[in-house]
Amino acid sequence: MSQEQVVVFSLGKEEYAVDISQVREIIRYQGATRIPNVPEYVEGIVNLRGKIITVVDLAKKMGLACAEQSENRRALLLEASGKDLAVIVDAVSEVRWLEEANIESVTSEVEMLNDVILGIGKDGERLIILLDVERLFASMGLVRLQDAG
Repeated sequence: MSQEQVVVFSLGKEEYAVDISQVREIIRYQGATRIPNVPEYVEGIVNLRGKIITVVDLAKKMGLACAEQSENRRALLLEASGKDLAVIVDAVSEVRWLEEANIESVTSEVEMLNDVILGIGKDGERLIILLDVERLFASMGLVRLQDAG
């Protein structure tokens, strides 16, 4: 039986996950340097060990209600096609294995509305929304999908 290892995090009351192979690091989010004329969801940039990384508020990017800002907020440093991006999440809860049999594809209606959702992981009554990091990067113009493969 095939499994996928994911990093599970929360945005508001919902749980999301990304493939662990695309997570480079999880850090405490302590703010970013604001830059002008960027979309509202771009928090700014940070200098992480000499590398400038763009920081995106994932809840804002996905049009979700923003939770109270707390000291639990984390930044997931993600990598896709040689590009790095930090996404702010409310909290990181765990690294876990999901059985492929328990991951459902999204319906075409959901995919049309939100093309960054890869599928829905089921764990009993718990639902975990799996995000496609390549598509997330592409939706921000960071990676062209044809370059991603």
